[in-house]
Amino acid sequence: MELYELVLELNLLERRLTLYEEKYGVLSEDFHRALIAGELARYDEFDESRVDFSRWKGLYETWLRRKHAYDERVREGTIVNGASGRSCSQGRCA
Repeated sequence: MELYELVLELNLLERRLTLYEEKYGVLSEDFHRALIAGELARYDEFDESRVDFSRWKGLYETWLRRKHAYDERVREGTIVNGASGRSCSQGRCA
C-alpha cells in the first residue's frame, strides 16, 4: 500500500472512530485499553453497545495496523509525494 493510500485510510478510519468517541465520550485508545482489560463486560447485556463495541474495536485495531505500516514506511525513509506516486527517499524524489 502506498503511503498516500495509508494516509487516506487513516483519515477515513479516524472519522469513523470519532463517531464512537463522541457517542460514548471516551477516546478510542482508552476504550480499547478498557475493553481488553475486561472493564466493559457489564455492557455485554446491551445489544447496541455490544455491536458498537465490536465495530469500534475492529476499526481501532485496523487503525493501529495502518498507523504501524505508515510509521514503518516513514522510518524506512521512503515518502510518496501525495497521490502522484513519486518516490522520495532522503530528500530526493524520482
